[in-house]
Formats: sequence, structure tokens, C-alpha cells
Amino acid sequence: MAKKKGAVSTDVGPRADPTDASVEDALTLGDALRAAREASGRSLAELSTQTRVHTRYLTAIEQNDFSILPNRVFSIGYVRSYAAALGLDEQTAVERFKRESPDPTVPLQAPSGIAYEDVKRNSGRLAVVGGLLLVAVVGWNIFQRVNLVQAPRPSDIAQVPPNWTTEKALDKTGLRLAPPEPAPADQTVPQLYVTPGLEMQMTGIAAPTPEQLAADAASAQPVRKAFNPRGALYGAPATASQVVIQATRSANIVVRLPDGRILFARQLNAGDAWRAPIGLSATLDVSEPAAFDVYINGEFAGAMPALQVPLGQFNARAEAQLRQAAAETAARSQQAQAAAQARAAAQPRPAAVPVTAPVPAPTTQ
Repeated sequence: MAKKKGAVSTDVGPRADPTDASVEDALTLGDALRAAREASGRSLAELSTQTRVHTRYLTAIEQNDFSILPNRVFSIGYVRSYAAALGLDEQTAVERFKRESPDPTVPLQAPSGIAYEDVKRNSGRLAVVGGLLLVAVVGWNIFQRVNLVQAPRPSDIAQVPPNWTTEKALDKTGLRLAPPEPAPADQTVPQLYVTPGLEMQMTGIAAPTPEQLAADAASAQPVRKAFNPRGALYGAPATASQVVIQATRSANIVVRLPDGRILFARQLNAGDAWRAPIGLSATLDVSEPAAFDVYINGEFAGAMPALQVPLGQFNARAEAQLRQAAAETAARSQQAQAAAQARAAAQPRPAAVPVTAPVPAPTTQ
């Protein structure tokens, strides 16, 4: 069934031509919306049903009474829905509503171009002030430097003071510089000092002569580099170890037992060390032999000889060094005792002093 010309639909309704009532051409937004509604032939009640906006708010929009509208977000939504229902441009209606009813919460901004005009108008004065400040700073620095400049004058030590003697007090013609002495050894064994006569009185053994001390010092082996812990220490305590493996740079070490088990495995940094227990039977496996130093009985014994070295090799050297040191100490003690006995036998014995009987004192009666 065809609709009659001019009939009004209850759901959408006929839309007016936007050219009949333009939002921009009207005096106000409310006038534009009211003209479009009247041109469409619909009432406020019909548009309220379609847009779901109360007739009170639609009337306020048409009358430009924006004070009774709810918050700004809902007000913009009402204007957008009303314009869409009337077939008008929604965005244009919203922009005009924002112009006619500005948001009071947004601070006003000064028109662009005013600050630039002020700067342009005062640019001459600012340039003069800046130039004067620059001249003042430069002049002050020049004045300070000129005040610090002093006239050249002779040095205080250029001439000999009159109270100094100019006579020749010392004849230096016979002085000659001796050739430089050789540099001392890095590590030497100091000569043992013994108080003369003290050892003989306390022990009955004569002290060695200076010649014997000099001979012992000449024949003694130089002291080797001692172990110096410079990092973390692993393994046995110091009292239960004779062999120490120390890393000179970052490298890996693995200690394997004869049955294949791993006793110790770690990447040691420079200065870290591992103490081997006394009598342990194991194999040392390192990633780089030159990165590990071996210390036996606290003294440097060289670098690790190979990638895999039996630990018993180092333990045997440690035991041999201890036995040799004990034998040398015992031999020196026996030689010192024999020399003391020989010197004591060669010394003449003091003559015996005769003992006389005491004479009784006379008695008086």
C-alpha cells in the first residue's frame, strides 16, 4: 500500500532537505533546528520518541536555553541525535553548539600573534639591553686582568744576597763518583745474628763464627716466591695441604678420583686457589696449563706442566722436600755440636785453687 504524499512515519519520518534550513545560515542553532522540525511536519513528542531525548531538553535546545541541559557530554549527544533525526549535518550542529555554549572548564587562551607582536615591538630595546650586558661583562673581565698584571722585576734568587759568603769553603777537585753498585737480589736469606756469648752460656754450645755464617749464607738456596692467596680458596685447610694450585687468569680445573668420580670442578678466576689434601690420589685436568701455578710446601714450584697431571707427582715432591730439609737441619745441628765440643776441648782448663782450712779465732777468758 503506497503512502500518501505528506504522510508522517512514526519510526523514521521524512527527512527535510538540508538546503531548506542550513545550520550555518540560521541565526542560532535553536532557530535552525526549529525550522528543520517545522519543515518536516513532526512534533517534539515524535522526535522525543525517536531520539529518546526528553521534550524538555529538545525545547531548551530550540530556545537556546542551554542552562537546563545536563552535563556537556550528554548535551552534545542530544544535539547530535536531534540533528541526525532532522536530516541535518551532525558534526556542523555540534561545532556550532560548542561555539554558542563554550565549555567553562577550558581556560581561555590569548589570540595567537599577540606575543610575537610584543616581541617584535620591543626587539630593539631587548637588543640594546643585551648589548649593554655583554659590554659590561667583557669590560669587567678586562679590568680584573689589567689589575692582576704586574710590572716585570728581577727574581729574588737572581743575585746572591750580600750576607752570603763567597769564599771557597770546600775543595771539590778531589771528589769522584764511584761506579754504581749492582742491584740487590729480589729475595735473599738474611744472615742470622747471634748475640756473642749468649748461646754459649744458655746452651753450652758455642755460636758459629762469622766465617761459618757467611759460608752458610753463600751456600743457602734463594728463597722462592711464596704462595699469596689473592682470591677464593677451595679444598683442604692450610694445615692439611702441601700442594696448592693457583690460577693466574680465568681457567677451568677438574680433579678426578681414580674411580672416575669428580672431586672438584670449577672455573677459577685470577688469584683463586685449590688446596690438595695430603696423600690424595687424583688427576688434575686443566683447560690451560700456563694459567695455573703450582706451590709445594708454600713455595713456587713452576707452572702446571701439562693438561693432565697426577696429583701424586706433586705430593711426592712435597714429601721429598720435607725429608731433605729435616736431614739438612739434623746435619747442621750435629756439625755445630761437634764444633762446639772441639772448641771446648781445646780451651785450657783453669788451675785449681788450693783450699786452706780456716784458722779458729782465739777465745778470751
